[in-house]
Amino acid sequence: MAFRILDATSFYAGIPFSSNEVSYTTPLVFEEVKHIKKSQDVITVLIESDRLKIVEPEKKFIQLVKSKAEETGDYQNLSKEDISVIALCLQMEGELITDDFAVSNVAKHLSLKVSPIMTKGADKIQWTYFCSACETNFSNASMCPICGNKLMRRSSKRKSSSNPVS
Repeated sequence: MAFRILDATSFYAGIPFSSNEVSYTTPLVFEEVKHIKKSQDVITVLIESDRLKIVEPEKKFIQLVKSKAEETGDYQNLSKEDISVIALCLQMEGELITDDFAVSNVAKHLSLKVSPIMTKGADKIQWTYFCSACETNFSNASMCPICGNKLMRRSSKRKSSSNPVS
């Protein structure tokens, strides 16, 4: 059985409210979204009817996700909530429901099944960081060690955006 693991965007898109399937999320994501439809107590009803289960991922899976996110260059763009939901998906061997590109990218690099909600999804991306001031590329950093500017990120498959003068 494939388990549906929901990130915060799934809740904002209404996924658990329009389905009778059992879904899972983490305590961190639950804290982030528990205000949704609070006046109607909808999330409480989901939990009480066993349509939403909140599970804490094991630390070893969190470490695996952090390591992979560092490797792909997505770590800086992931929150603790994002890391926890990817870790739970890895632990449960589930299907991650998300529209977040950084979350999708790390999950795909971990060979997890990812289903987008309102977008067509993202392919696997390997990021490279570059300094727009001194035009130097880095594999993973936030500040340029040469000139001190904040680094920007782009797909490593993409060539420089500048047009050389011939």
